[in-house]
Amino acid sequence: MKKICLLLPNGFEAVEASVFTDVIGWNKLQGDGSTDLVTVGTREKLKCTWNFTVIPEMHISEVNVNDFEALALPGGFEEAGFYDDAYDEDVLNLIREFNSAGKIIASICVGALVVAKSGILEGRSATTYNLNPIRQKQLAEFGANVMKDQPIVIDQNIITSYNPATAFDVAFMLLELLTSKENCNRVKKLMGFIK
Repeated sequence: MKKICLLLPNGFEAVEASVFTDVIGWNKLQGDGSTDLVTVGTREKLKCTWNFTVIPEMHISEVNVNDFEALALPGGFEEAGFYDDAYDEDVLNLIREFNSAGKIIASICVGALVVAKSGILEGRSATTYNLNPIRQKQLAEFGANVMKDQPIVIDQNIITSYNPATAFDVAFMLLELLTSKENCNRVKKLMGFIK
């Protein structure tokens, strides 16, 4: 079973996390059955950007990178305290460990800023939220080569995207990388994304 670590800092955006739970979950039950997802939080109880409350399955301190094939990271809002948790050294160290092990890291929207803050995007191509130039400027300040007009950027093992509208595409991309294009298309069809 290929396990995905869905890393949830407080203040994350629920819709950006839910695409991973749904796509990986659909694959587990209706696709090739090879994937499982574990929600990992920075706290025992998390509040999303819009006050949705989540209780993760594991705390970040319990994660063993060797147990997972990939890391998924949604973005969130500064006003909801996202960066307070997301920029914590425990989060940044976990991202570094996944990268050092060559595992896939898939982020959505400003989740890319967290990946970049860890230092692993220095000199690599990436994107982040595209409708506020401040976010792309921050990504550049972390040393990333910002691809402003590309909705999704893959550089080696890292996927970044530029807004919530890309969320399902990132989750399907992750599924395809973990399984196969044929299996991913089967899950897309079952979920109504292709006819």
